Amino acid sequence: MSMEGLSLRDHGAVCRPAQLAGLPGVDIAEVERVHDVFPLRISRHYLSLIEEPGDPIWLQAVPDIRELSDDGDTDPLDEESDSPVPYLTHRYPDRVLLRVSDRCAMHCRFCTRRWRIANPDPIPEQIIRDAIDYIRAHREVRDVIVSGGDPLMLTNDELEGILTALRAIPHVEIIRIGSRVPVTLPERVTPELCAMLRRFHPLYLNTHFNHPREVTPESTQACALLADAGIPLGNQSVLLKGVNDDPLVMRQLVQRLLAIRVRPYYLYQMDLVKGTAHFRTPVATGLDIIGALRGHTSGLAVPHYVIDAPGGGGKIALLPNAVVSADEDHLTLVNYQGDLRTYPCGG
Repeated sequence: MSMEGLSLRDHGAVCRPAQLAGLPGVDIAEVERVHDVFPLRISRHYLSLIEEPGDPIWLQAVPDIRELSDDGDTDPLDEESDSPVPYLTHRYPDRVLLRVSDRCAMHCRFCTRRWRIANPDPIPEQIIRDAIDYIRAHREVRDVIVSGGDPLMLTNDELEGILTALRAIPHVEIIRIGSRVPVTLPERVTPELCAMLRRFHPLYLNTHFNHPREVTPESTQACALLADAGIPLGNQSVLLKGVNDDPLVMRQLVQRLLAIRVRPYYLYQMDLVKGTAHFRTPVATGLDIIGALRGHTSGLAVPHYVIDAPGGGGKIALLPNAVVSADEDHLTLVNYQGDLRTYPCGG
């Protein structure tokens, strides 16, 4: 079932439940109940990718009544306890995360920060200044992740002002931007935006593709503009039940990403955020996916499978166990084909 004919895609983002009345399979009453708690927003580009109710695109975008039956945490990563000033998280020794926007092109139904987004008001300039002052005062900070919401929802001038202030700090060596805009609102990535961004190298951008159908001509063009501006691109996927919890789907995704110059970086285990339990998979599922990728596709295509520790503490990487046994002299290992190999332990 194609959604291409819906007039919705010609009228900007879908922000009100009544606008979904044209989608087959939508229970407007249920959507309204969820919208009152976790607001609806779907970009017209992303809406056009839905093929049928309940497909992997639908699941990420359309409110689900199950979001109201989960009593999880509203801040599962305990970012607030690591925020010395508002909108800045300092969890790791040499890097900080700076939130510069509370707006996104789409409200992903699995979002870790779903309790903080959807604020239509800009973040007050004084809050951003205070956060940058903190970075300036802490010489150990060499890496700043500019996040949100979505930083690319700012105007070019607004974003340029923030990047200029960060690049003027001598000890800030690296600036990274986290944005799902190349996936959800690819038309936002313009030559003008990229010409501005390239002035702030070394600058990296991590985006967020979860399913191979999100790799469209439009998102490919957005990534091409960024890559041609010399910006290394990475991808951070979230493991989602019914979306990408299948080794073949994930292999197709990571291979398509490399083909458009986006390197798979992280595969996140679903955070324990309230309203998202129906997306969670067993950890064994993620380990099986990584095991099915290793050896069966380029090492460049294999992301790090990580759990962002509940209650804070940072990311913990998980790997399939390749060590079958060990003694004083030898390791017994298993390769990607399931064959056993021995390796001497001596130096």
